[in-house]
Amino acid sequence: MARKEKDKLRRSLGFFSLTNIVIANMIGAGIFTTSGLLMGDVGNPWLLLLLWGVGGVLALCGALSYGELGAAMPQAGGEYNFLSKLFHPLYGFLSGWASFIAGFSAPIAASAIGFSAYFFRAFPQLGSTMGLSMDTNKKLVSIFVILVFSMVHLRGIKFGAKVQNYLTLFKVTLVIGLLVIGFLWGKGDLSHFTDQVATSSDFGSWKTAGLSLMWIMFAYSGWNASVYVGSEIKDPKKNLAKSLIIGTLIVTLLYVLLNILFVYAIPPADMKGVIAIGGLAVNNLFGSSTDTIISLLISFALFSSLSAFIIIGPRVYYAMAKDGYFFKFLAKVHPVFKVPSKAILTQALASIVLVLSGTFDQILTYMGFALGIFPILTVIGLFKLRRSGLSVLKLPGYPWVQVFYILISLSILILAFFERPMESSIALLSLLAGIPIFVAFKYLQRHTDSKAPGNRSEN
Repeated sequence: MARKEKDKLRRSLGFFSLTNIVIANMIGAGIFTTSGLLMGDVGNPWLLLLLWGVGGVLALCGALSYGELGAAMPQAGGEYNFLSKLFHPLYGFLSGWASFIAGFSAPIAASAIGFSAYFFRAFPQLGSTMGLSMDTNKKLVSIFVILVFSMVHLRGIKFGAKVQNYLTLFKVTLVIGLLVIGFLWGKGDLSHFTDQVATSSDFGSWKTAGLSLMWIMFAYSGWNASVYVGSEIKDPKKNLAKSLIIGTLIVTLLYVLLNILFVYAIPPADMKGVIAIGGLAVNNLFGSSTDTIISLLISFALFSSLSAFIIIGPRVYYAMAKDGYFFKFLAKVHPVFKVPSKAILTQALASIVLVLSGTFDQILTYMGFALGIFPILTVIGLFKLRRSGLSVLKLPGYPWVQVFYILISLSILILAFFERPMESSIALLSLLAGIPIFVAFKYLQRHTDSKAPGNRSEN
């Protein structure tokens, strides 16, 4: 019993902290980088806004489904927890395997490098300090940021959540400030909404739309964030679902408004193919002197997202290790701060390796497809939960909310597969590689159990 208490997480997160974790996970680089690429594909500003709206509705459907699942199974691990209990531990392991490879460590690395890139864009004079190259300084700053926030979250979930709250509030304030100032005093033009970029309407366009929605859902990813810390939520039946729904609604509203601002600031033809769409919008609205402001805005958006990833990722590895399907030491909980300390440090090390190797962008490309599979399986699991009579919080919209989520998400994956078959195939092969690893851990678990004192006496 003492052993169980020793390795048990503490329920100390309330609604406000949970909602901030959701918002922080969602608002990242995606909203500031994808709309220019999307405009080049869809060509119509109204269609662009429609796609962002559909993405928000899809995320909300997912949040409603996960909220009901999380209330019934309020433990750490997210999809790993749900899929293991509703279907089979193999499905849960594969979702956790995908998370370990690219779901959290790679985005942490990407966010850290993104932060350093925008930070040095704002303060280029700092880029060549200590006689080192700009690239070396960027990597050093990225590693420093990962270590600092890993140390912050080693100090306990209450302390880490407090830091996260301040970061998220600051980020949301910056976004709202940009919207208010941009619409009131920016030099935009409403006629941009009547302009179009020439596009076709064949099957290639549908594939492009599917890929576009996949990019949009990347920007919306994080709508399920609070289920990963289920073991640390106070009154999960009351707070978990509410945090997912409110957080998703807030971000959807901000995303649609930001895209309206982008179109107001930039003619669609000029948006086409532009990655740094936020910087271009601010330059058009206020002049080139504001480039420093937008660079800092995006850098702090990534700062907050990085911190949120560091919170939720280790809870997945902790849950897997606790069940015997991952390295045992990852289930260790700090005796004082009650956080999965070994899992946090392991994730930091993996993220630093990715920063130094420079291959994290390839991993994200390949794994983006695979990471989209498990939320679909999880939402399907809600039907099984309802049939079993174990649901403790019946949220509205069932079953149409779930049917909509499953059909649209499957369509996105199929269309994206046709558009990017190589990356999608590699993603699927990476997932299949997890099956023998699962079998190995299961064998080790059985071997360990058979040697346990109680089992030896029975034999």
